[in-house]
Amino acid sequence: MLTRQSLRASRRTLLQFLLSSPLLLAARPGAALEELVETIARCEPDLSPAGELIASPADAINVFDFRAVAKQTLSPGHYAFLATGVDHERGLHANRAGFGRFGLRPRRMVDVRGLDTATEILGTQVSCPIVLAPAGMQTTFHPEGELAVARAAKSTDQLQILSTLSGKSLDQVLEARGAPVWFMLVTPRLWPVTRFQIKKAEEAGCNVVVLTTDYVGFGSQDRLRRFRGPGDPFPSTESRECQSCHGPSTGGRIGRILTAFGQDPLEFASDALTLDWDYVDRIRDATSMKLVLKGILTHEDASIAVERGVDGIIVSNHGAKQMDNSLSTIEVLPEIVHAVAGRIPVMIDSGFRRGTDVFTALALGASAVCIGRPYLWGLAAFGEPGVEGVLRVLSREFETVMRHMGTRNVASISRDFVQPT
Repeated sequence: MLTRQSLRASRRTLLQFLLSSPLLLAARPGAALEELVETIARCEPDLSPAGELIASPADAINVFDFRAVAKQTLSPGHYAFLATGVDHERGLHANRAGFGRFGLRPRRMVDVRGLDTATEILGTQVSCPIVLAPAGMQTTFHPEGELAVARAAKSTDQLQILSTLSGKSLDQVLEARGAPVWFMLVTPRLWPVTRFQIKKAEEAGCNVVVLTTDYVGFGSQDRLRRFRGPGDPFPSTESRECQSCHGPSTGGRIGRILTAFGQDPLEFASDALTLDWDYVDRIRDATSMKLVLKGILTHEDASIAVERGVDGIIVSNHGAKQMDNSLSTIEVLPEIVHAVAGRIPVMIDSGFRRGTDVFTALALGASAVCIGRPYLWGLAAFGEPGVEGVLRVLSREFETVMRHMGTRNVASISRDFVQPT
């Protein structure tokens, strides 16, 4: 049986062979280099720890310790829902490999005593620029779902963005958090429905609405569909596991009704969720909440967002769960920051797992980093203490990087500390 040490040694041997082989770069240097990068990404994935699982959040060394417990705790279908990407899942690998395209430039002999990680994001004061990204149906991973996450966010004083598809009501989450949360809006192109969602969030006390822009089509979540059966990717066909756990879902019932009337459920859902810039204007004009667009991936759209009076952007590919594009969010961040030119804050998500990842994004111009899967691993593994544990691990790592880089506070992190590799 391979030990953890022998596995690492085997990987190093493979990489040394690839790097030293004259055949590697001889015929197709560009393609070969890309293949090597992909090989490194696959040979050095974010592996779960070898040996025993951690017994409590306090035992965690990094966030992947929580993933290992979550994988053992969740049913296969629920873990597939959490872990899966779409199509060939190139986007999942790209989001992690993208960080390897940037290197950090530490400064020495800097007094970093009294280190301060606090910052402000659109008027919200937070203890650390690590934000809990919106994620739907969190009760799938733990019975307390979004309430456990809200209490953990309260304990660590970090910002929570609540999904439209929350398993708990907005009022419940606000009570548990004890402070305003941002409301993530997924809405059909039906103004009465959109207006109702906005009004409800505003009356509840939310100060920012986050419009998700990338629900315009659904990639094939191949691994997840194995648990739902070979039918349409819209969950009109559900597995016995899903039925036994949740019962027939609303989406499944709607899908079967649409199918009975000859309407493709996937096409119907995609058409209903297709918005445009005029709809963004309408949302902006209908609320006093600040408006953030989530899912921006190009400098062209970033420039339009600024022109339309949007208050902020979240650079996001939805954790590679919508489209299997091969660009990571960290790679496209610089062009978006350049286009925005400091006029509105730019946040980012998708693939963030370490404190160095967070620092890299801030150095490239992001105001904050949103995490999704890591805190859901913590939620699935240990509930509220697990979410809090993930946040504390990432915050600790971020502080450590700040010390090594010679940055006393978040405002001092700049482009001077990072360069392409």
